[in-house]
Amino acid sequence: MTTRATENEKTARDALLWIELLLKQFPELLGELAPTHRSPSAPPQDSARPSAPQGRSRVERDEALRAEQLHGLTPSGPTTAPLRLHVSDAIRDISDGVVELDEAVHDRLRLPRPRRAQLAERLLRVASLLGRAAEDALLMAHIRDEVRRMARRCTRALGVAEPVVRVRGRCPWCDSVSLRAFPARRSVLCVNPACRCADRECDCRTDPAHRHAWSEGAWARLAKESGGDLTELNGSTVDTAEREVRR
Repeated sequence: MTTRATENEKTARDALLWIELLLKQFPELLGELAPTHRSPSAPPQDSARPSAPQGRSRVERDEALRAEQLHGLTPSGPTTAPLRLHVSDAIRDISDGVVELDEAVHDRLRLPRPRRAQLAERLLRVASLLGRAAEDALLMAHIRDEVRRMARRCTRALGVAEPVVRVRGRCPWCDSVSLRAFPARRSVLCVNPACRCADRECDCRTDPAHRHAWSEGAWARLAKESGGDLTELNGSTVDTAEREVRR
């Protein structure tokens, strides 16, 4: 088996794992858009009135979702849930992205235009075509990159912390073993709150919440100055679906 074929198969496996993660998390995102709990700030119900059902029905939640997707508005009627624009925006972005990906894959493979379907069905349809797509390196990389982007968008909207990987070596600025790789942003940061670098333009000097970061172009120098290993840095900052699924 050639090196290129092996790489394409690995990309296909990664794409499948990102699709599986998106299939798992997207329903949770829909649930975030239409929460069923009462707001802590909502006034207490009048004991003389009949108790209203706790939360909205499935039909009402679906109506709320459709209104959000179409107009960015909530339907009329009693509700205590605040408008969550970041969730709504993520849903629209992911929904549109899946449609575009489904159509792009069919077009690239010279297949008939895909029929309209729900997001899960479209993702499963793309997954079923990964075997054929693996023969096209550019298409396979595009599928992997797009489903990874959408899975990451879903993860962020759900408020899930991004993965962090500890790497060897000491911070060149504070000499602590506090270097961490953040694969989703392709950066290495020093997480020591007391660390301050010598760069006058770096926000770590003025903002206590900011951490000095090394982008990809600085990793070779970082490995040399920290006593770390460049190969390890490159491996730790690869944004893999395997790492995300294991969390």
